[in-house]
Amino acid sequence: MAIADLITEQRNPASMHIDTMTTPEIAALINHEDAKIAPAIAKEEAHIAAAIDEASQRYNRGGRLIYAGAGTSGRLGVLDAAELVPTYGIPPERAVGLIAGGMSAMFKSVEGAEDSAELAEHDLKHLNLNANDTVIGIAASGRTPYAVGALTYAQQIKALAVSVTCVADSELAAHANIAIAPVVGPEVITGSTRMKAGTAQKMVLNMLSTGVMIRAGKVFSNLMIDVQPTNAKLVDRAERIIVETTGVTKPQAASLLKAAAHKVPVAIVMAKTGMDVAAATQVLAAHDGVVSAVLTAWEAEHGR
Repeated sequence: MAIADLITEQRNPASMHIDTMTTPEIAALINHEDAKIAPAIAKEEAHIAAAIDEASQRYNRGGRLIYAGAGTSGRLGVLDAAELVPTYGIPPERAVGLIAGGMSAMFKSVEGAEDSAELAEHDLKHLNLNANDTVIGIAASGRTPYAVGALTYAQQIKALAVSVTCVADSELAAHANIAIAPVVGPEVITGSTRMKAGTAQKMVLNMLSTGVMIRAGKVFSNLMIDVQPTNAKLVDRAERIIVETTGVTKPQAASLLKAAAHKVPVAIVMAKTGMDVAAATQVLAAHDGVVSAVLTAWEAEHGR
């Protein structure tokens, strides 16, 4: 499909006269258009869930989340990857953002980089892509060569290839194992896909990566339990998480955290089951680090 025919490039009838609107009218119009994003994503929930399940299986075998895109799409991928590290305490090499043109393209356009499928393959080869990895190709138009090249190479290596676009039946989707395509319609400013399309892509990436982190045991109830207690503030937070999830006292939580080598999930399992640190560590490993799965199995075995 020609670029001019893409829905992301069409003119929005509602904003034809936005340049003559009052400022409150401009704000209201943009907000009204943004309200179309969540319903568009809702139509893709089954595909997002499938991507979470497939990516989680690979991630729990030691694979990585690798994002690939150009321009705004690439920046959103880099952002999602970068934020997983402090939020969930994962090593930075487990979530990698690739943007066409390299990190300098985060701040300044690198002309021509997005048009190179070969550059994406080169970048993924540099990472030693393997079959346990998940590559998420991001492109609002669904046709960016860098993103297409990334998914093409991912499929050659048998990595999971996921596309995130804002057009239906895109070229990028044709190279994906799982295609996610919230169609949010023409932008308020024609072709400015940093707006609705960019917001939709960020929401999808948030859902996908958060789901993978939940399945990797980084969340218990709705708490981030893999916090790395590297300073006094974070130690206090870790202790409070243990108190809140187990009902022990603050001093008991401090003792458990110390015994667990400052690993909050291990401390929670110890508090809930009475296991020692070795047993708690072993049973967590057997359940992919998921505390709720450990407790469900323990309660079933002990008749709780």
